[in-house]
Amino acid sequence: MASFDQCGMVPVFYHDDVNVCKTVLKTCYEAGVRVFEFTNRGVNATKNFEVLQTYKKEHFPGLLLGIGTIKQASEAKTYIDLDTDFIVSPIVDGNTAATCKEHDVLWVPGCMTPTEVAQAEQLGAGFVKLFPGNILGPGFLKSIKPLFPGLKFMPTGGVNVSQESLSAWFLAGVTCVGMGSNLLTKEVIEQGDLDMLKSKITQTFAYIENVH
Repeated sequence: MASFDQCGMVPVFYHDDVNVCKTVLKTCYEAGVRVFEFTNRGVNATKNFEVLQTYKKEHFPGLLLGIGTIKQASEAKTYIDLDTDFIVSPIVDGNTAATCKEHDVLWVPGCMTPTEVAQAEQLGAGFVKLFPGNILGPGFLKSIKPLFPGLKFMPTGGVNVSQESLSAWFLAGVTCVGMGSNLLTKEVIEQGDLDMLKSKITQTFAYIENVH
């Protein structure tokens, strides 16, 4: 099974059309993605996630499929019941942390300040989402990382498909990066340009590999 430690990059995606969701998931998997975050950001989020989980189990061995934008425990429980592999939150919420711990599901809270990172650590998080990444920047992580030697970090928001952006984040000490609209662009999705999407994913992995 894949892990955040090994994946390098996590696509972050939502679409109302479940067929678009399935196509994007399949394309990402074929391009080498092994950790994928679907987001709880639309009216069809729950039913589309359920379809994607079934699709994953049938066709994509080794893939971790999790849910993001979870802000409260009741939402977490809904997706835990749908066999989510992990929960990503834009905030630090103790009840969500407790629910994930109770069901042995990885919880990745979103943090913007050292205080929030410390709170997440106290609630049992070992892996933290830096959000929004475009506001915080690699310099923020480089400054706080020595304060939290036991934690791993993933920035989401503002990570670009470029050697400069990815190098800066990985040299600052991230475990992996979350990539949404900068990778899964509106144009690529609307045009159904799967070759372009595969190319962008391949290039992203190549840039990350160059840092190592």
